[in-house]
Amino acid sequence: MTDRVSLWAMRLYWQLRDREQGQAAVEYGVLLAVVLAVVIGLYVTIGGDIKNALTSVKTSLESAKP
Repeated sequence: MTDRVSLWAMRLYWQLRDREQGQAAVEYGVLLAVVLAVVIGLYVTIGGDIKNALTSVKTSLESAKP
């Protein structure tokens, strides 16, 4: 009888553990999606300004060559 109870408890433990790992994977996926959305939003918002600033620096460096 004790063996059956311990076997049942071990099965229950592994099932719950697998669910928690799946839940963690989903949470990490959602977090990654949010981070990507923020990065893409920032790129769309200020990407042109950054490109213009770098182009200006490049032009200044090229014109300063001896």
